[in-house]
Amino acid sequence: MANAEADRTPRHSISEVAAASGLTTHTLRWYERIGLLDPIDRSYSGQRRYSDADLNRLGFLNRLRLTGMPVAGMLRYVELARAGERTVEARREILVEHREEVRQKIADLHATLAVLDYKIDIYSQHVEQVGHAAPARDCGQEHQWYEQHDHSDRKKQSA
Repeated sequence: MANAEADRTPRHSISEVAAASGLTTHTLRWYERIGLLDPIDRSYSGQRRYSDADLNRLGFLNRLRLTGMPVAGMLRYVELARAGERTVEARREILVEHREEVRQKIADLHATLAVLDYKIDIYSQHVEQVGHAAPARDCGQEHQWYEQHDHSDRKKQSA
């Protein structure tokens, strides 16, 4: 998946790959079974041996999962990558579309973080003044503040 060709020499055990990738051995086997990974080479005793190229693909797949790409989208991308150079534009389009989804999630998280910061500030001020948690009376103000900021954030995104 990366520009430079990674070494395809099978050398890493499944436990080494699980530790390096943060995935379980069950997930690694499942990725192979559903086709996210190419068939993994086996040692003379039948143990899986992963290459640096496999580790690179897993790294990319982990990034896609972290951004919330569904497994079906990852499979589509991998299928296109296997089809070769003629699918570069289709792979680019998948990533461009997904990037927009990620940007929207980031914007939503920023708006949510602003609400959390506001709520924390209310409680902090109250604790400083009174010495205990804020009563529920601030909920209407919070809702009003949230509505103002949520709309303004969305206006900025669409501008």
